[in-house]
Amino acid sequence: MKKIKEVLGNTKGLQKHQLRQLSKLYEKRVKGEVVSQDIAKIIASISADTGRQVGLLVDRKGNITHVIVGDSRGIVIPDLSYFRYYPGRLKGLRCIHTHFGGKCIDDEDITDLLMLRLDAMVVVEVTEEGLPGRVEMAYLLPPNPKGERYNIIKWPHPSRIDLDFESFIKDLEDQIYYNVFTSDGRNYEERAILVYVFTPKDWLYADYYMMELERLCESAGVKVLDKVVQKVKSYNPHFLIGKGKIQDIIIKALYLGATMLIFNEDLSPTQLNNIVELTDLKVIDRTQLILDIFARRAISREGKLQVELAQLKYTYPRIIGRGTAMSRLAGGIGGRGPGETKLEIDRRVIKKRISILEDRLRELMKERLERRKARRKSGIPVISLVGYTNAGKTSLLVALTGSNGYVANKLFATLDPLARTFYVDGVGKCILTDTVGFIRRMPEDIKVAFRATLEELYESDILLHVIDLSSPFMEEEIEVVEGMLKEMGLMDRPVIRVYNKVDLVDEEFAKHFESNGNIVISAKKRIGLDNLLVAIARELTPILGTP
Repeated sequence: MKKIKEVLGNTKGLQKHQLRQLSKLYEKRVKGEVVSQDIAKIIASISADTGRQVGLLVDRKGNITHVIVGDSRGIVIPDLSYFRYYPGRLKGLRCIHTHFGGKCIDDEDITDLLMLRLDAMVVVEVTEEGLPGRVEMAYLLPPNPKGERYNIIKWPHPSRIDLDFESFIKDLEDQIYYNVFTSDGRNYEERAILVYVFTPKDWLYADYYMMELERLCESAGVKVLDKVVQKVKSYNPHFLIGKGKIQDIIIKALYLGATMLIFNEDLSPTQLNNIVELTDLKVIDRTQLILDIFARRAISREGKLQVELAQLKYTYPRIIGRGTAMSRLAGGIGGRGPGETKLEIDRRVIKKRISILEDRLRELMKERLERRKARRKSGIPVISLVGYTNAGKTSLLVALTGSNGYVANKLFATLDPLARTFYVDGVGKCILTDTVGFIRRMPEDIKVAFRATLEELYESDILLHVIDLSSPFMEEEIEVVEGMLKEMGLMDRPVIRVYNKVDLVDEEFAKHFESNGNIVISAKKRIGLDNLLVAIARELTPILGTP
């Protein structure tokens, strides 16, 4: 006996024979037709009998995947996020449902069509006699000069439908797909629309914030397809920006072939889940993007534990209801865990895992403390590199120590701390340590998780603040780093500002900058390193008491 599939929606109060009729719809098929006369007649009859709208979701093979009962005004389409999503492709499902009172396609139908990228929205009128009347079908249009998003075809009765739906939808989807992809569009794991939302107080630094988010996307391997900039008096507590604007962005995402939306502002659990309910695109914010980059970069056991802890602390408050927003991120950008670890979506499991990770990290911190004590007993001076991400700290470590280290023009190219020895004339053997790069509004969970890494700085005799001289936002980046050092109580020790990447700036500007007593170098091209070593020796001499 074939198992009866579940009838969804407003089934309360329905009689057994009505539920049986609805369940039997799962046995039907809608082959190459928009809607068959048989099915139109059945759903119209059930609607007339129950006084409720009846809806069907039908896949490309003609199988009925969902039978839904609503009320007299509409139906509620269930979560379809587990159905296919490919850039430039439609959902692979069409919705067929009944309407009363001579009404056919309405605004809610169009919204569902657009937001869910349905193959089509088909409405069958229920006449006073309980028979099918007019049929209307709305479908999405490919990008066009008029900017029209959808079209509606009307027939006076199901028997008058003369459209081969199978061929129609294949041709339509091919047109949309053709307009989406360019030659380089398939080389990226994800394709995103960036959504920048600024209040008046942030507008002054808007260009800086936008550039930084793009650099983060580049580091994560995300292709940026478009940028939407919205200036608001205050953030919308439900959607960050207006719901209508979010809907416009989601529609644009279809035509551009986007796989995700990335917001520059952190989304609250409510905002995240509200936006996700409108679309099956991945939706992430700046913090999630940074966490994803950290998950890629973590190599050591401690680094992986720290990343997982930060991810779980971010995930925990965002599990609302079914956790749709988080489950949709499984795998890929925004959902990548360190190693093979999968992020659980059960609050109890997450809480337990957080406790285990914190215990393990405390043990590793003790081991690290013992190593630092041994290092301190040796009397070897410790110099730590700090700086904004991508300022060139690892490049400088490699240049000074001659050791290996991963160097790339990406944000957070290296994550795990490095410690190498090198020699300074007049001082002798020194230890040079590299730490994780700082960034504006570093997520609190990341700061907490990487506390052990940053504690290396407290054992330093000197801090070398590496600054990207070529950055158009150099002053802001200096402010971020030194603000964090002050917050950590580290500004009481010698800090040497080292202006890196002199090879990327105008020669006259570099000379003028250096003439004011600044240490100007290029770690990549080994320019100015002798002057830096002299400055290090000058600062270490009184600390070590050497002549």
